[in-house]
Amino acid sequence: MNVNGLPAIVTGAASGLGEGTARALAAAGAKVTLLDLKEGPVQAVAAEVRGLGLACDVSDAASLEAAVAAARDAHGPCAVAVSCAGIAPAAKIVGKDGPMALDAFAAVIQVNLIGTFNLMRLAAADMQTRAPNEDGERGVIVNTASVAAFEGQIGQAAYAASKGGVASLTLPAAREFAKTGVRVNAIAPGLFGTPMLLGMPQAVQDSLAATLPFPQRFGRPDEFAKLVLHMIENPILNGEVVRLDSALRMAPR
Repeated sequence: MNVNGLPAIVTGAASGLGEGTARALAAAGAKVTLLDLKEGPVQAVAAEVRGLGLACDVSDAASLEAAVAAARDAHGPCAVAVSCAGIAPAAKIVGKDGPMALDAFAAVIQVNLIGTFNLMRLAAADMQTRAPNEDGERGVIVNTASVAAFEGQIGQAAYAASKGGVASLTLPAAREFAKTGVRVNAIAPGLFGTPMLLGMPQAVQDSLAATLPFPQRFGRPDEFAKLVLHMIENPILNGEVVRLDSALRMAPR
């Protein structure tokens, strides 16, 4: 699909991969709705890209339903949906203080997996109301998994489980939506220069970058966004989880 003029929704758009994706979509001519928990930051980014910025909790059904409805009213039914909202707290299943709190595990699943599914269900319903293009396409969904879905490290049980779920959603969703011309793909990024990583001490950043075969640096949000755009534009790319990780294979620790 050519994104120029298409309504697009991006979650986690106030920073990191979501912000990079929202900027790239806007630069390509999309009518972007940016969603994030942080109202001030997301509206600031939205103002810069001439999009619609809304505070939204992706894990809450009513919150996201209201945001998607507002996006529809402003730009029309969603044609592109990109889920980048996520959290990554580290905790062992059984740590020094005993078993991990169940609520802590559930919170990660709620945001990363259920939040992704929440946008998928609403965006796909919107997309199915759109007229198809000359290739029969009505919409494209791109979700964010992680290399942790495949090589989760110690302390990443909740995060790896949530991202494994995102990866596993990809093919069944693509198969279900095929009859209506909606494609579904996911990206599994490695180490990217998001606020979480860039907030670490420089020595820690250097140590992490050294684990990357090539290039030995963090990926940039605009490089993630380039793959998002390719997934949208390439009509044959469907039902796939693509690693974007500089050939990284994570060790247990």
